[in-house]
Amino acid sequence: MIPVYRWRLAPEGLATFRQLRTLGLRPGGQPVVAQLERPRRRREPLVAFLYRVDLARPVRPMTPARWAALERANAARRICPECGRDAGYRIPSSLGMCVPCADAPQLAA
Repeated sequence: MIPVYRWRLAPEGLATFRQLRTLGLRPGGQPVVAQLERPRRRREPLVAFLYRVDLARPVRPMTPARWAALERANAARRICPECGRDAGYRIPSSLGMCVPCADAPQLAA
């Protein structure tokens, strides 16, 4: 069982994933050390996992090949599978196609 801390009461030396990122670090394969809970009304609390900062490793730098792969992936998400055009934005997965193609059946009715 890992320790659970209330919001803003975690001890020094522990950080969330996002806090590590702002420091230029990553968990580096270490296990979760503790859990942070932020209470909410009438809902379950928000949970964040905490990692040790002293065991964190530096973020790996982006290589030119990684940048190129990221560009290709983003370009593929802009192509509409229905009309085959570049939408100019990342197509929402909820629609699965560009907005004009998604609206076309509604306009025809």
